[in-house]
Amino acid sequence: MSRRVEDNLFPTHRADELMQRALGLTEATMPHPNPRVGAIVVSPAGDVLAERAHLAAGTPHAEAAALAEAGAAARGSTLVVTLEPCAHHGRTPPCADAVIDAGVARVVVGVVDPDPRVAGMGIERMRDAGIEVIAGIEEAAVRSNDPAYFHHRSTGRPLVTLKVAMTLDGQSAAADGTSQWITGPEARSDAHRLRAENDAVLVGNGTVLADDPRLDVRIDGYDGPQPRPVIVAGRRPIPPTAALLGRGPIIFAPEPMPHPCDGPDQPVVMPGRDGVDLVGVVKHLGGEGVLSVLVEGGSKIAGSALRAGIVDRIVLYFGAKLAAGIGLPAIAGRLETILDARDLSITHVSRLGPDLRIDAILESGG
Repeated sequence: MSRRVEDNLFPTHRADELMQRALGLTEATMPHPNPRVGAIVVSPAGDVLAERAHLAAGTPHAEAAALAEAGAAARGSTLVVTLEPCAHHGRTPPCADAVIDAGVARVVVGVVDPDPRVAGMGIERMRDAGIEVIAGIEEAAVRSNDPAYFHHRSTGRPLVTLKVAMTLDGQSAAADGTSQWITGPEARSDAHRLRAENDAVLVGNGTVLADDPRLDVRIDGYDGPQPRPVIVAGRRPIPPTAALLGRGPIIFAPEPMPHPCDGPDQPVVMPGRDGVDLVGVVKHLGGEGVLSVLVEGGSKIAGSALRAGIVDRIVLYFGAKLAAGIGLPAIAGRLETILDARDLSITHVSRLGPDLRIDAILESGG
């Protein structure tokens, strides 16, 4: 279904250039559970007539919005869109029909949509209507622009990132539990941007009891969506005064328990071998339309997430500090033999003020 552009009137370099421009339109968008999509309408002479991105679930899709902006000038045009136009009725009508009705002559698609409700049917519908469709332009860049969407549509569960902050010698806190601040302000601001990139932030009840966090994004000028808080509760009660309760968290518990503040949404009972079944948690969240989850919190939830096999990516913040002793490890658990160590593929290393951030992918993730 994918092929490169051979038409001299619309050469390969022009398609690549416009696809990158369409991707740029999505930089500030977070429309999950819908995908990030950018679309550009180009005249037969090569002029950009309109360009739009999908802003939020329930709002017009990028291609429909761009075609509406172009109006009658869209007839005979080329539509460049990062993701295959949809072919099903959701909150909005099928975009493939909008493309056909607008009289577009050619559609350049970045990636075929893996959603089983689309999966090539949008392309087929447009081709059946006589529209030239070229797919597979800047495909790797499109996928990396919204990895959570493609992961969710192919696996049915969210993309899970584990965030850990520690000293250079692997301690997340002192023996008395103090940990403020292992990292500097630059790394802490970056961690808030990491929250903004995820649909939900998950912590264990121990973190709720020890730190009473809000798990929200606090960046100057940020007006995007806040991640949904998720609490993995133990058998100790969650205080009714916990700050997270004011943000409508999803609570998972190993056994039936009343909502800590008599809220209407009762905790989801998800018993597991060592408390809450984390595999069941991520499957449940995926079914609720959560595409990405950031696991924060202490060493216990970090170790449990890794042992459960739900972690796909890891972000490690190394503060420019040396503990020079044993306090609390960044990841709880016991390494019996080096053969039990997990293999990682390090994808990026960056410096944040005095500290380091290392991004890695688990070679055998969940």
